[in-house]
Amino acid sequence: MTGRYFRAILCSFANKQQSNLKMRKDQPALVSAILLAAGESKRMGRPKLLLPFGDSTVLGQTIDNLVSSMVDEVVVVLGARGQEVGRAVAARPVKAVFNPDYRRGMSTSLTCGLKQISRRARWVMVALADQPLVDTGTYNRLIEAATGSQKGIVVPVYRGKRGNPIILSAAYRGELMSLEGDVGGREVVKEHPGDVLELAVSCQGVVININTMAEYRARLHEPIGKGDEYAQKDQA
Repeated sequence: MTGRYFRAILCSFANKQQSNLKMRKDQPALVSAILLAAGESKRMGRPKLLLPFGDSTVLGQTIDNLVSSMVDEVVVVLGARGQEVGRAVAARPVKAVFNPDYRRGMSTSLTCGLKQISRRARWVMVALADQPLVDTGTYNRLIEAATGSQKGIVVPVYRGKRGNPIILSAAYRGELMSLEGDVGGREVVKEHPGDVLELAVSCQGVVININTMAEYRARLHEPIGKGDEYAQKDQA
């Protein structure tokens, strides 16, 4: 398959999906989500995002949880096995874009996604496609914390451990786009500790990534949003 034909397929996906996006043109986009789905699944040894999970796949479940939240748009960044993964998300209310430089690291996928989100976005959520156990309620809690806080960055914390997704003010857009190599939004978080709100959550999924077959089997039958009633005061 030629690169030109492959790009045409992905453009077709994007055009079809534009009409399905939750964001309306007559309303400002408050929160734009970038879902990073370009990884090569090296530790898994097979495309982990397409493995069955719940009533869907790892990627499908993650998308369903995210689009059911209060985000205004979702941009899914594809890379490895882009055509195959792209077909899997074509019917969902998201915009799928292909990052031809995905082998150069996470920063290239983040930049690719940032170029596609609405210029009216006030907040950018950076989410990971291999976190199907993050429930819709947790996404909403993060969004509510961001839009109601004076801080410019919100990070979920489970039992004292920081997790994903993170939400950043659109003011950090340029800084995010300047990142290089296999790094993501966490680099910006490190540079601005005084602007970070740590939000304690009861969803263990924020600290769980599915990277190996053992991890996949261990999490396959866990309920979405599983955690406990552990709570701590939100830290400014």
